[in-house]
Amino acid sequence: MDRERANTIFLFLLLSCCSVYSNVITKENPFTAKASAIRYWNAHISSKIPQSPFLLSKASPLSSVESAFFGKLAEEKGLSSHLSAFCAAADLFCLFESKAAAVGENHRSDADFAFYNNKQFSNYGGARVGGADQFKNYSDGVNFATGSFSLYSRSSTGHREGFASYADDGNVATSNFTSYGGAATGGGGDFKTYIPRVNVPDLRFASYDADANGHKLTFSSYVDDTNSGSQGFISYAKNGNHAPLDFSSYGDTSNVVGSTFTGYGELANSANDTFKAYTTNANNPTNTFKKYGAGGNGGTDSFSSYRDSANAGSDSFQSYGRDSSSEKTNFLNYGKSFNVGTDVFKEYGKGALDQNVGFKIYGANTTFKDYAKKGVTFAGYTKPEDNKGANWEAKPSKNGVEVGKFFRESMLQKGKVLRMPNIRDWMPKRSFLPRPILLKLPISSLDDLKRTFNAGENSTMEHVLANAQDECVRAPSPGETKSCVASIEDMIDFVVSVLGDDVVVRTTEMVEGSEREVMIGEVKGVNGGKVTKSVSCHQSLYPYLLYYCHSVPKVRVYEVDILEVESKTRINHGTAICHLDTSMWSPGHGAFLALGSGPGEIEVCHWIFENDMTWTISD
Repeated sequence: MDRERANTIFLFLLLSCCSVYSNVITKENPFTAKASAIRYWNAHISSKIPQSPFLLSKASPLSSVESAFFGKLAEEKGLSSHLSAFCAAADLFCLFESKAAAVGENHRSDADFAFYNNKQFSNYGGARVGGADQFKNYSDGVNFATGSFSLYSRSSTGHREGFASYADDGNVATSNFTSYGGAATGGGGDFKTYIPRVNVPDLRFASYDADANGHKLTFSSYVDDTNSGSQGFISYAKNGNHAPLDFSSYGDTSNVVGSTFTGYGELANSANDTFKAYTTNANNPTNTFKKYGAGGNGGTDSFSSYRDSANAGSDSFQSYGRDSSSEKTNFLNYGKSFNVGTDVFKEYGKGALDQNVGFKIYGANTTFKDYAKKGVTFAGYTKPEDNKGANWEAKPSKNGVEVGKFFRESMLQKGKVLRMPNIRDWMPKRSFLPRPILLKLPISSLDDLKRTFNAGENSTMEHVLANAQDECVRAPSPGETKSCVASIEDMIDFVVSVLGDDVVVRTTEMVEGSEREVMIGEVKGVNGGKVTKSVSCHQSLYPYLLYYCHSVPKVRVYEVDILEVESKTRINHGTAICHLDTSMWSPGHGAFLALGSGPGEIEVCHWIFENDMTWTISD
């Protein structure tokens, strides 16, 4: 019997035995993670504050023996060989990817894939003349949605492909479009409401639309409201001829989504790409444009309201349009993010002929290095020192912001009726790790974490780990104090360092009332309704429970009874936080779009969502 198999059998017997033993002594066992968290609470939080059942419910379910066993494996860097058992016992989010089922080769008749799940399409629609294939409600609500579209619609003529409501509301969604639409003539593809509200979108477009002629692609409401994940566009539309491309409302309100455009439109002729409302209202989006449009002829790129109202974010343009001819690029209202982002332009347009680049109402904190000075116009460019005084116009309210997501403080009055947004937690269920194991898996050790969780190069799990790390190491915004915490003890340490030990945890009790009209019942202002400080903690996607906690000064916090409108019966108890100083927010922030005002002119309130929390001083 080999050593690995022997260890596996030993682990199975040990865990089976410990499971029975733990069930008998759980209440008395002082060595569990929950018991440790209780002791830590008692030692660091004021004795007059009762323990929080809400917070303690997130403690690791591992028994003391399981913690010792997996802790030893973590110390010896051997967790990966027992990953399945570790993830199951510790209540973690782990990915064990399965292959999609295969679907037939070429076809000659139109196809309508409705309510269809996890398939692999190879050479599908190749060399077709005319016709259309529709993917509607494909893999909706699936925990792990996967699809492979290899050589799809290659060398077709006038063929259309439609992806509508693709993989909605899933947990993990991965799609691989390799040589999709290669050498196609005419026709086009439409990605509408593609992978919305998914935890981990992981999409790869390799040689997509390469060598195509007039094959139009539209990405509308693409990966909106998603969390983490990434998109990779490699050699997309390379050597193409007059291939229009439209990214509209791409990544809207997403959280830490990254996109990479490598060799995009390279050597193309008359490419026409439009990025409109790209990653608007997103949190820390990262986009890398490398050799985008390099060597192209007569292309036009338009970036309109790009990364508008996002929180921070980073874009890198390397060798963009290099050695191109007659390329035209317009950056209009680009990068007007809430909390300043960073843009780097390196060798932008270098060696280009007759180029025309316009930056109009462009954001701050940007670095231009080795870019071509000729043919570049900066109109209304906002220098960092002029950031606060720039002439920005607040946008009018629009449907892109969920009704009820933001509201005024005056709405928190008994008897008022307002619409409650969707406050449901759509993250995968996870628990904290015991602190002794956590210390052996620091978030800063990305390579070790990748080995532990079997995260291969460019895999979905690698993106999850890297995105969380980027968010945790990001410099705090002006006036912000932040920390990523992965244990109850770490959270207590951070909160006490900011607010002291006389603190309580507050959250919205349930999700009742989500996405419908509710009535405000009894309202109680924390700290007597006075201006106070709080520490708000929001979940990040990670294998174990990880919270992004940050101090929020100049707020008022309210405890609110939420009633059913007709019967006036209590259906929920919510926590709402009102930000009183919005002077540093972007005028295009979703709150102003919804409420119709501008920075510093109004306060902005929102609910604390399910499983998020805010800490305040006790009453």
